[in-house]
Amino acid sequence: MKTRSLSILIVSVTVLIMAFMFPSHNVAVQELDYKKFGSIAIAVVKADYPEESVTDYKYLGRKKISAQEEQDSFQFVVKEDGKEKNVIVTINHRTQDDKFISLVVEEANP
Repeated sequence: MKTRSLSILIVSVTVLIMAFMFPSHNVAVQELDYKKFGSIAIAVVKADYPEESVTDYKYLGRKKISAQEEQDSFQFVVKEDGKEKNVIVTINHRTQDDKFISLVVEEANP
């Protein structure tokens, strides 16, 4: 019986240690970053295409550029003169404090 109690204690301690080493709040923080930079991307597309309608929006993901820099990419479908065009917004920011570094807007083939 003592071995079973000891096993349960070891498993419990291991789970607690892992919870502190790999916190799930990291996912929540990344989602907040995504929303923050997504808002910036939307504002830029609306400013660059004020008369056109944005018909679709998609988060393309995050890339690690270096130890200090990450890049989030967003794709928009803009309808201009009856034709759809893809607009890609790429935002680079510092990993440490999520400070904005640069932003690139480019049109891509649909």
